[in-house]
Amino acid sequence: MSETVLPSDAEITLRRISALTVCDVCELSETLSDEQRNMVADNGTSIAEAHFSENAWFRGVYADETLIGFIMLHEGSDWDDGIDCPGVYLWRFMIARPFQGKGYGKQAIALVVRDLKARGLHELYTSYGQGPGSPEGFYQGLGFKPTGEYYDDELEAVLKF
Repeated sequence: MSETVLPSDAEITLRRISALTVCDVCELSETLSDEQRNMVADNGTSIAEAHFSENAWFRGVYADETLIGFIMLHEGSDWDDGIDCPGVYLWRFMIARPFQGKGYGKQAIALVVRDLKARGLHELYTSYGQGPGSPEGFYQGLGFKPTGEYYDDELEAVLKF
């Protein structure tokens, strides 16, 4: 991925992933640090999982016209997917390494929260591994609170709004 300089006021949008953009979305995983890569599935695996789930919703994250990330939600419990969540679960989320720390991830989550609120929903769940490369600080900074539950070896957290 070439170094792209984006304006500080770039508009963040969530867009459908198409046959024309799927490879670009998959390549974003290659930008992550080794520690981050150990924490998450690559985007290609996530997109494949989503296509076999009746409960998944996924989008590319864009800053203006530049693809910078990937987000995937899961709504409701589904044992076939391995997810037992009472509401909306942030199944996968990543911002490509060159664009991390610029507030884009926070803006993308804010778009999801805005849409969930409009649907009358009031919480968003996620889970994350702990240790080197963990997104724990990012999620806590957004207001996610640990529930004390675990998905496999990941700590569950919830954002109430």
